[in-house]
Amino acid sequence: MILKIVGFGHPALRKENKEITPDFPNLQELIDNMFETMYNANGVGLAGPQVDVNYRIFVIDGEPMEDILDNGENMEGFKKVFINAQMVDEKGKEWSFEEGCLSIPDVRENVSRNDTITLRYQDEKLEEHTESFSGMKARIIQHEYDHIEGVLFTDYLSGLRKKVLKGRLNKISKGDIKVSYPMKFKN
Repeated sequence: MILKIVGFGHPALRKENKEITPDFPNLQELIDNMFETMYNANGVGLAGPQVDVNYRIFVIDGEPMEDILDNGENMEGFKKVFINAQMVDEKGKEWSFEEGCLSIPDVRENVSRNDTITLRYQDEKLEEHTESFSGMKARIIQHEYDHIEGVLFTDYLSGLRKKVLKGRLNKISKGDIKVSYPMKFKN
């Protein structure tokens, strides 16, 4: 089932997100719906808060990014579920790349992030992993991880860039935008 993606300004994007416990109802259904919603919107990641589910979960399929990467990074098969993720380490050189977000349609801005991270998380079977990621994989994870922390990529922008984007962001928060996927807004 395709879920509605919440737009910029919706309170779900800033709420504290709860941990998923073994008795979480219909977890696999939520995961399936999140992937279906992400694919329907042509995204490469989607977090619980973006579909008004304030739990620490996000899904990723980075394979579509391989076509735009010119650094030879292999994204084939990079499809994962991250539950109750905790950032263990962020290190390496910071690099800037243009990011966008399904909750903030038609806004793309350069964001600097570390190129290597270590993350502790559970998979869809709630089995725990600690794993390191680098390059575009790390960036996609950092973007989605930020969502479960109540952070948006626009938070990293300079004050000047935020002022320039203010009008567009206000329009999005009011639902004054046309997108090809279902959305809901704070109103």
